[in-house]
Amino acid sequence: MTKESKEKKSPKKKKPEERVEEKEEAAEETPKAAEEEPVEEKEVKGEQRKKKESGLWGILNIYSSKNNTILHATDITGAETISIKSGGQIVKSQREESSPYAAMQSALRLVKDIKDKGFEGVHIRVRAPGGHNGPRYPGKGAQAAIRVISRSGIHIGRIEDVTPLPYGGCRPKGGKRGRRV
Repeated sequence: MTKESKEKKSPKKKKPEERVEEKEEAAEETPKAAEEEPVEEKEVKGEQRKKKESGLWGILNIYSSKNNTILHATDITGAETISIKSGGQIVKSQREESSPYAAMQSALRLVKDIKDKGFEGVHIRVRAPGGHNGPRYPGKGAQAAIRVISRSGIHIGRIEDVTPLPYGGCRPKGGKRGRRV
């Protein structure tokens, strides 16, 4: 091989000073992050819109008996209470605490609290009194409350029944031969 062919094959090495100059030129050509235009946020009624935490889910416990409807919203672990509403907070008469109207109004107030705290969806747990003497079906207010929550724009994950059921349980009253009529 001749000396000329070796020179053609081997790349020409640059001096360190030339490398630094090339890097500076390349840096000048690329736009800097500080020079880019900032993204503007839209204003709503004179206030800037704040980004809420998206994706928060909670648990809504609905206890519905023949006397009252209680809505209790917690975080997903069930440890932190977000809001508690009941039919008794809405109506003045005790006989109307379990009505579907009272349950609907308390559900609307609860949904407002949930949305203000940034929650996007809930899993619903419906409970009736149950046990060894109580009825095993929820009261009138449970269905009305669920209907309002679904229409309000909050996502519903699961709806499950957590009514306590007796397994053997206490001995029924009446003695060995039962109640004599």
